[in-house]
Amino acid sequence: MQGIPIDRRTFAAGVASLAVNSRLLAAAEPRLLAAAESGSDPFGGFQVGVQTFCWHRFPLRKMLTDVQGLGLHYVELFPGHAPLENSPAETRQVVKMCLDHDIKPIAFGVLPFTSDHDANKKVFEVAAELGVRSLGADPHWDSFDSLDKLVEEFQIPIAIHPHGPVRQQLHPWHRAEIILTHIKHHHPQIGTCLDTGHLIRCAQQPFHIELDPAEQIRLMGKRNFGIHLKDSNNDTDINVVYGQGELDVQSVLRALREVEFDRHISIEHEAHPEDPLPEIGQNVALLKQAVTNI
Repeated sequence: MQGIPIDRRTFAAGVASLAVNSRLLAAAEPRLLAAAESGSDPFGGFQVGVQTFCWHRFPLRKMLTDVQGLGLHYVELFPGHAPLENSPAETRQVVKMCLDHDIKPIAFGVLPFTSDHDANKKVFEVAAELGVRSLGADPHWDSFDSLDKLVEEFQIPIAIHPHGPVRQQLHPWHRAEIILTHIKHHHPQIGTCLDTGHLIRCAQQPFHIELDPAEQIRLMGKRNFGIHLKDSNNDTDINVVYGQGELDVQSVLRALREVEFDRHISIEHEAHPEDPLPEIGQNVALLKQAVTNI
């Protein structure tokens, strides 16, 4: 994925007075929480944002304006909105732009990891600069010795992301049982960011693997470090608004309560990248409704 560049005039204007770092993020947190909880919390204590890949055709500022308009205060940044090749100052400017919209970067991904420890560490350094709480990951089998060291050093969990069917093959990390088998002897901060849409898609031909997203969450327990919440229609293989496909949102939310989930829920919807806002807005409203019914 190619990075979406920040407008250079915006960057130049902001860099002179830029002091965005972990202290600024910490100072912003109470303000963001107050904004999220003004009146009553519509999400019942869940930290709800979006995976910004939904806006992958648009620049950072457009995405942030739309997310702010939805009344959300968290984003899971995809690398196109926070490129790994950015300088530290450019990465700090990304954070500043988020905070200027009352939005906090809470996760970063989905990113590949290999046995190249130096390359892996670069990703963690960017994540630390962004101030995120987890890294969405698609790790190679031989990356875990490196990841064990890095999650301990940076205290940023790795959240393995299942992609379901990919070009007529199942993604290597397509279900919780496979992930758990591989990580059980690795650092406890290596877990998952399960994707309800991709779990649902495993039931498609020729695989016919019926995975219950709620049960997958229960299996991961304390190793749930994020959730991508999306619905999917297996007949058309396309994301749909919650309730129009196979997803039982209330069941997922109940499972998250059971495992005492305290991480982020990223609303994700990839059906209309040319105009993501209307259907994501519907999902926000339906999620609020679901929260009141659990």
